[in-house]
Amino acid sequence: MKQPIQEAELDLFRQQVQDAERLQHDGAEPYRRRPPPIPRPRLPELPEDGVTLRLSEAGIETPEYLLFARPGIQRRVLADLQRGAIEVGLEVDLHGLHAEHARKLLADFLAECHRRHVRCARIIHGKGHRSSGNQPVLKQKVNYWLRLYDQVLAFCSAPQRDGGTGAVYVLLRNPNKRQDRERS
Repeated sequence: MKQPIQEAELDLFRQQVQDAERLQHDGAEPYRRRPPPIPRPRLPELPEDGVTLRLSEAGIETPEYLLFARPGIQRRVLADLQRGAIEVGLEVDLHGLHAEHARKLLADFLAECHRRHVRCARIIHGKGHRSSGNQPVLKQKVNYWLRLYDQVLAFCSAPQRDGGTGAVYVLLRNPNKRQDRERS
């Protein structure tokens, strides 16, 4: 509850401001320059052309255990990723899907990870036991697709408790760090 101002305090205030002149201001608030909006970063679109995918994928080998790291990734961070010591923020299960559907789902998943500032994600691609020739189709595709995204710093096959060679942990770039570098 507001207490009323006492007459003595009001007199003291009037005495202190008696020399002041009232400002005439009937305009709008002065214009303030607002910072420009930060655009949402666009994730690279994977090529729609199947021929381009096959030609580019041919140069990438897909071993049983997947391991990829961009230059500059510390060994300790990569070791933590391989052990599963980095908390998984989101996961997606792609196994059993057709390649084209899996590609679109992966793109949407990585965009969602970026939006939520996820640092580590798990992608389940399966081991390919039901594929023709027992060759893991989605594992090969995921191995290729993840390398196309600049936000993917590293990925490796998960430990046995989290899917083993049928899943990968993905270490994602911290979007806050990128903004800090761009402002400098």
